[in-house]
Amino acid sequence: RFPLKPGSWVILILTKLFDFNLGSVTESSLWRSTDYGTTYEKLNEKVGPKTVLNYLYVSPNNKRKIMLLTDPEIESSLLISSDEGATYQKYRLSFYILSLLFHPRQEDWVLAYSHDQKLYSSVDFGRRWQLVHERVAPNRFYWSAEGLDKEPDLIHLETSTAEGRAQYITCKLQNCTEANKGKPFPGHIDPNSLVVQDEYVFDLRVPFPSLSLSSQILLDMHVISTDENRVVAAVQEWNQNDTYNLYVSDVQGVFFTLALENVMSSLGLEGNIMIDLYEVAGIKGMFLANKKLENQVKTYITYNKGRDWRLLQAPEADLRGNEFHCHLPYCSLHLHLQVSDNPYASGNIASKESAPGIIVASGNVGTELSSRNVSMFITSDAGNTWRQIFEEEHSVLYLNQGGALVAIKHTPLPIRHVWLSFDEGKLWKKYSFTSVPLFVDGVLGEPGDETLIMTIFGHVSHRSEWQLVKVDYRSIFNRRCVEEDYQTWHLHNQGDPCIMGMKRIYRKLKPPARCIMGREHSLTMTSEPCLCTQSDFECDYGYERRSDGKCLPAFWFNPSSIARSCTAGKSFLNSTGYRKVVSNNCTAGVKEIFTAKKEQCPSRPPRGLHLVTSDSKLTATQGTNVTFLIFLEEVNFGDGNAISYSNVSSIEDGIKHNYKNVGIYKVVAVAENNLGSDNAVLYLHVICRLDHVHLSAPFVAIKNKEVNLTVVLSPSQVGTVTYIWWLGNYTEPIITLEGSISFTFSREGINTVTVQVSSGDTLLQDKKRVAVHEYFRSHLLAFSSNLDEYNPDVVEWRQDISRVIKNSLVQATGIAEKQLLVSVLPGLPTAAEFFVLPDKEITEGKPERNAAHVDQLSEILLNALNQNLVQFTLRPGVQINVYAAHLSAAPLVDISEGHSGSAMMMLLSVVFVGDSFLSSGVCVPSPCSPVPISLGAQ
Repeated sequence: RFPLKPGSWVILILTKLFDFNLGSVTESSLWRSTDYGTTYEKLNEKVGPKTVLNYLYVSPNNKRKIMLLTDPEIESSLLISSDEGATYQKYRLSFYILSLLFHPRQEDWVLAYSHDQKLYSSVDFGRRWQLVHERVAPNRFYWSAEGLDKEPDLIHLETSTAEGRAQYITCKLQNCTEANKGKPFPGHIDPNSLVVQDEYVFDLRVPFPSLSLSSQILLDMHVISTDENRVVAAVQEWNQNDTYNLYVSDVQGVFFTLALENVMSSLGLEGNIMIDLYEVAGIKGMFLANKKLENQVKTYITYNKGRDWRLLQAPEADLRGNEFHCHLPYCSLHLHLQVSDNPYASGNIASKESAPGIIVASGNVGTELSSRNVSMFITSDAGNTWRQIFEEEHSVLYLNQGGALVAIKHTPLPIRHVWLSFDEGKLWKKYSFTSVPLFVDGVLGEPGDETLIMTIFGHVSHRSEWQLVKVDYRSIFNRRCVEEDYQTWHLHNQGDPCIMGMKRIYRKLKPPARCIMGREHSLTMTSEPCLCTQSDFECDYGYERRSDGKCLPAFWFNPSSIARSCTAGKSFLNSTGYRKVVSNNCTAGVKEIFTAKKEQCPSRPPRGLHLVTSDSKLTATQGTNVTFLIFLEEVNFGDGNAISYSNVSSIEDGIKHNYKNVGIYKVVAVAENNLGSDNAVLYLHVICRLDHVHLSAPFVAIKNKEVNLTVVLSPSQVGTVTYIWWLGNYTEPIITLEGSISFTFSREGINTVTVQVSSGDTLLQDKKRVAVHEYFRSHLLAFSSNLDEYNPDVVEWRQDISRVIKNSLVQATGIAEKQLLVSVLPGLPTAAEFFVLPDKEITEGKPERNAAHVDQLSEILLNALNQNLVQFTLRPGVQINVYAAHLSAAPLVDISEGHSGSAMMMLLSVVFVGDSFLSSGVCVPSPCSPVPISLGAQ
């Protein structure tokens, strides 16, 4: 439900019917009121009678602009209105929207996050969309930060790389190309850690954390507050399960000090972490926190942003006047601090900017926080004193800028009454808001605290439709407030009027005045600074407060390290161990004693250089720019190029260098002055992308005789390469850095050889089958020249033709198919080789017969070939003749004495094109183009 712009009488309500049997929303209704909830019109016909709506959005910059999302399981559409929801235009979407983020200042700029982790942008309020980036982390995208970014169309994103690592980038709304992306921080970050809030950007860095905390082993971090130039963060460390430590920062948001340990946490309805820390509205620096202490949870309060904490003083008596007999520190008041995720419920605690000092919360009196015997408490003097107002939980709403309070009981039973107080909760009166008892589901109030109208919605019975009851309190307030209706109130902390270094006096209504405070009502009457005392200063980074109240260095911190880290010739602030609480406005007093002193940086030799690439990788692609991030005075790139710098500030964006050749380069960063020098070294692997791998292996090999296996790469020079060989029946691979290997097959039959080649992030493989036999004969084949016209010289064609030739030989000679192997060789002119194998049934146990038997079969084959008896039909009208090649042959395998065999293969000089395996001595940049050279045919 959304009441629209201030002064408007228009209210929009979206209702949905959830079918528990189907587990989904089956119907929705859109209602519109133009008289502030007195009457409503149903708009289902205007948005489409069968349209199921999922969400309703109002532009934060122009309340007349409305955006409705349909249920993506039924249709993916967007409905847009520019007249406070009176009329709508429907636009189809090509993606499913999970969430929207409106620009804080530009009313038509919207970001949309889709179900497949894509981020889209629109500059015309959703009428057209453009893809910004893929692989964006959920809820980790932000508009430009005011005061941090110069361009209003800049977006901060947490994305993931192809390897699954998270990184922080920035880019323009309508131009997020690779060339226009910014990388504010080098390296990678922890997943789901990017937070952009006010003028601060937070992430958890790998390997260098971006936050300087006393402990570097962090499990989780939540930014609680960033107002007034100070960050309050809840951090879960390695030894914590359900608690977080509270840290506060310096002005830059970089150096953090511990403010409170073991703050409780809980899990929200949607799985989000809820920290038991509440920032009180209306009084800067005031927080409430639930701390776990010796297995008990107790509520603490601070008035100076965590510098000092104390327990809450319980009321003296309950509602009935019975004394609590609760004495500090053994007994105190404890409060539930969860703020409701439901916009129609008040949660456990409430305070308002327009009603400083008034806090309403549920809790209990005792030794610890409990979920039993919970009642309602109120303070009207900023937590110094508390009163019990109800014995059961109620929702409390602020009317008339805190001039009146409305309470509605939490109960599963139907009610007819609400309670009103005009004296900050001291006296409550019952008022009836309906004649028929109502099961209350929630309360709707106008944004802003000056409202005097509220809407209560619920059910008359569990089967009835929703009932809306408009409650108008304006008749109770019969006039405008005048000066005589106000009184002064001095803010204090147990009598100390100096809060955050200031004395503040506020104006409040005199109870029980029933007049309307206008929007022009001024809260603060006067304020003046206080003299600084030690309580205005907290421990500086690296220091801890001891039992005597003094700040001394922590065991892990060396104060002299600050001086050593600065640049000679410049100055640094030498800490006294204290720093003034951020936004504390005290003056004079002990300020000079506790303030850090400016001193000159001592001269020292350079030390602690770091040298990394911008993406933290140790590999780079040849021909592309590599960005080095360094703190140094000179860079030697290792290839004859060097650049000198005089200071760090001139190289904030890094140094770019383009490597023309592949290889491993030693990159050295050097810093030097008259006291000494330091250097940092990085070994960079420059590679060219591997496109193709071919394994060269013999078709047939002799048993127990060594053969060579060779890998041909395309392109041939790709940088550092690792070869993984899977040979024969071996289950463990052999890993080499060379592209060739010798191997002996000890088993006859078909053996499989697989090689995988790893280069950079590329992994390719090739596989060959090798027939292993103890004896065989081979001979080259030639063909009639017309076969070359149809030879595409691809693997698949050669395999098919090999089978055709083998069948022709078997038919012409009658030799058994199992005794014959044929392989067509790559290249032109077309050539092939046949292999004759012995018949094991004939030669079994009689090795001396192998040679004679194989020679006899070879002679039969050669005679058939010489008599032109072997031929086959390639296609209708194309007859191919097969001949025995009469060329000088080179041995394929070792045929030395001891083996009867003459296996031969002709090595032809050819140039491969197309899909053949090519090699190149040089790889040109993007893309890498292979240069053909002559290779041995295989």
